[in-house]
Amino acid sequence: MSAPRADEFRALYLATGWGAPTEDHCARALAGSWAVCSARDPEGVLVGVGRLVSDGALHAYVNEMIVREDLRGSGVGTEILARLVETARCAGITQVQLFAARGRAPFYTRHGFVSRPPDAPGMELPQGA
Repeated sequence: MSAPRADEFRALYLATGWGAPTEDHCARALAGSWAVCSARDPEGVLVGVGRLVSDGALHAYVNEMIVREDLRGSGVGTEILARLVETARCAGITQVQLFAARGRAPFYTRHGFVSRPPDAPGMELPQGA
């Protein structure tokens, strides 16, 4: 579960249309993450990344689940998400939550996350899931 370099993280961000953060923003985001999981192709190029932000005890929030577009549906995101959830579970955290990007909720639903009620936006992984 190693973190990418800030320049790699930014390049993946730019390539997938997530936005255009500066390299400094990417460095600070990575440094402020509780857990980071990266996926690389056989040549070592970053192809996916996921981050958790957490208090380390009660709550963990999935931030950025980014997978290079040509590899979506190949299992890269599934593996990243599984490792992030396992990291939280190993720390005793039972509240794993996220806000899904537009059109991405079905991915999280397939992995056990459920939508919260309309008056409590976001998604969460039910305890014991």
